[in-house]
Amino acid sequence: AIGALKANPRLNAEIQGDDMVLKHYYDIGVAIGAEEGLVVPVLRDADRLSFAQIETAIKRFAQDAQKGTLSLEALRGGTFTITNGGVFGSLMSTPILNPPQVAILGLHKIQQRPVAVDGQVVIRPMMYVALSYDHRIVDGREAVTFLVRVKELIEDPETLLDAVHRKLDTFDAARLEQALRDYGSARTRRLFRPWMSEHDAQA
Repeated sequence: AIGALKANPRLNAEIQGDDMVLKHYYDIGVAIGAEEGLVVPVLRDADRLSFAQIETAIKRFAQDAQKGTLSLEALRGGTFTITNGGVFGSLMSTPILNPPQVAILGLHKIQQRPVAVDGQVVIRPMMYVALSYDHRIVDGREAVTFLVRVKELIEDPETLLDAVHRKLDTFDAARLEQALRDYGSARTRRLFRPWMSEHDAQA
């Protein structure tokens, strides 16, 4: 979602009085269902976190929410929110804005559906996504552009890995190689291999 927010910065803004405030940091709220209701802890500077760090943080938030130990600080702020009704079996919903944020992305259950591909009806896993937004700042064009970009990034994760390649100026090659062997899928290893080889040649 952050890649799509960077391409459509008004969705990461807020209204303060008569002013629109554009934010160039990404504190992403993650809606979590707890025993006492929905809570939205915030991933601070989410654009600077790795996938593993994001996964670990969300897992910790979920555990704290169930135990009722989330701090007020963890719930403060946020520039954009993501909610996933799919964990409860929802196929489609209308997410509700979390003011003063101006947009919220709703994800849903992935389900096999018939679709047309090259003139043939085939079965594919599909997920509906929904975006609620404040029309005072965001118009329909920006909203659709954002959703299309989210779709593109989900369907083509190589794009995200390319961004990782560009950001990693220095790294511990041995540790990365071990991590790829231990945790990386075959596809991920293939994506990193040429870049690793180029780094080794320059070393």
